[in-house]
Amino acid sequence: MFQGERLKNLRQERQLKQTDMARRLGISRASYFNWESGKTRPNQANLKRLSEILGVAETYFFYDDAITEIYAQLTPTNQEKTVTYASDLLVAQKVTPLIEPTTDVEKPRYAYKVYEKMSAGTGFSYFGDGNYDTVYHDEEIPHDFASYVFGDSMLPQFLNGEVALIRQGSFDYDGAIYALEWDGQTYIKKVYREEDGLRLVSLNKKYADKFAPYDEDPRIIGKIVGHFMPMEFQ
Repeated sequence: MFQGERLKNLRQERQLKQTDMARRLGISRASYFNWESGKTRPNQANLKRLSEILGVAETYFFYDDAITEIYAQLTPTNQEKTVTYASDLLVAQKVTPLIEPTTDVEKPRYAYKVYEKMSAGTGFSYFGDGNYDTVYHDEEIPHDFASYVFGDSMLPQFLNGEVALIRQGSFDYDGAIYALEWDGQTYIKKVYREEDGLRLVSLNKKYADKFAPYDEDPRIIGKIVGHFMPMEFQ
């Protein structure tokens, strides 16, 4: 809506009389008075001429009700600065469209092929038919192959349903966590080498240690080098 009061304030700031404005615009003083009093409003041609005479943008004489309270408290000079600044921003926005920030930043994701379940409980056969699931994680961790964790014997470190990442190799040191095969089953356990075999220790204290004699040919598959719960997608 055209604001006649703003026109009046700006005219007075410029030390001009209503008759001066009417003469420059080529209209009667009464017509000009009606603009300032809010009875009528200038047409587009007169609005353009007003902005040229007073040195402001055409939008200077309008403002949205949402910003009226703040805007009305500014001096005419600061109101002019505000409109000029907003006009410059609008021009810049048309040249370089504003990209609104978003909080929904997409996380990186890396694919992992998971071939079998590795027991973290009573044991689960891990050699399958070659089928695999593809799951995703937001970090890329070097490994040789990946397996699901099955069971709760390695809580709280390894959760049921997590993916365990395995680096193939032999036994390195006591107390490391390995994937191993024994008696047709596979396990994830802390492993200790003893004189007659391997002692398999669960992190969950409700599970007793297991002992895999060397004469039953327990085989270290590899060391666990990482684990994660697969990413979920909407």
